[in-house]
Amino acid sequence: MMSELQVHTVARQMLERHGFAAIAKAAEQALACEGRGEADEAKEWRHIEDAMKVIRGPHQS
Repeated sequence: MMSELQVHTVARQMLERHGFAAIAKAAEQALACEGRGEADEAKEWRHIEDAMKVIRGPHQS
């Protein structure tokens, strides 16, 4: 499992690289992992997705 620092680092890097589309990319990765039965990896991607939503802030859509 990734540390909280690692999760936020990945989240920031993805947002910088992909903009807010990064949130959808993380969700897609989580779904792909779930489809392969990789529950732990899916949980990490969901955590990254949630971190991006926090970084993005509540007032942006």
